[in-house]
Amino acid sequence: MIQEAAESSGRFSGRRNVQKSASETASAEAALGVASAGLGYLLWGLSVIFYKQLMDVPPFEVLAHRSVWSVVLTLAMIFLLARHAELIAMLRDRRTMLTLVGTGLLIGSNWLVFIYSINEARIVETSLGYYINPLVSVLLGVAFLGERLSRGQIFAVALAAIGVAIFAFDLGQLPWISLYLAGSFAAYGYLRKVSRATPLEGLFVEVLVLLPFALAYLWWLSGHGGTSFGNGSRFTWTLLVLTGPMTAVPLFLFAFGAQRIRLATLGLMQYLAPTTQFLVAVLLYGEPLGTVQAMTFGLIWVGLGIFSFGTWRRERELRRTAALANRG
Repeated sequence: MIQEAAESSGRFSGRRNVQKSASETASAEAALGVASAGLGYLLWGLSVIFYKQLMDVPPFEVLAHRSVWSVVLTLAMIFLLARHAELIAMLRDRRTMLTLVGTGLLIGSNWLVFIYSINEARIVETSLGYYINPLVSVLLGVAFLGERLSRGQIFAVALAAIGVAIFAFDLGQLPWISLYLAGSFAAYGYLRKVSRATPLEGLFVEVLVLLPFALAYLWWLSGHGGTSFGNGSRFTWTLLVLTGPMTAVPLFLFAFGAQRIRLATLGLMQYLAPTTQFLVAVLLYGEPLGTVQAMTFGLIWVGLGIFSFGTWRRERELRRTAALANRG
């Protein structure tokens, strides 16, 4: 009997050790995910400093080089990670390929407006666009996926709309940079969500879609005064080549982190990029932030706070329901 008790105690202790080990592994994975996604968002935010160094290069040429070097880097990563089989399988999926043509054009135009806004010293408008992006994504979910908004979400969207209206009134025109960046990236996110494309292979196809336009533009430019890559300084050449890593690395870090952390955590972390852009614009480059702009951002921040709290509470309730179901 004593032996049976000892064996039972040993089995219980073994199960407890296994559970503890699994919990520690999950915690380590989550910490790695937070660090990876956080670094990706931070790089996105700091990328405005990188592209600011290319102000002497026309936005279309920067976009062309970004497309060319992104193709080179993503293709190298696919073969380095031995994911060519996944790429071939995706290339045979006609529906996915058609979707990626659309997302490629969307993300290309988004990059172009982003680069243009930096060249024109309108980074504050860029950060505003990425702040309201999650709320535009919610509206797309309502329009195309039949999702219903909670009262908190309706209030958050209304506050953001009021903020944008105030900003537009002060500006004397629609803040098209903010609205286009928010709308195009929300549409891009929606199409990528409903497609079966994997992050790395999907990005490769998207930049491959842009490649013919990029090469044609660079070829035309070489016959009309030359390109910055051929006539610029060595520093400019280096930066143009680095547009590839500046595109692919943050996305890869984001995808790596997204697989390891909860959606609510990822949702809260996404504000790191526009916050970094906002701080860089105001503190580093001295872009104006008057009373009206401060009021606009204040309304949007309050709306995002309400929106994020509602998302966090809803996910907590879902986890609690799932835990009770598992116990049953």
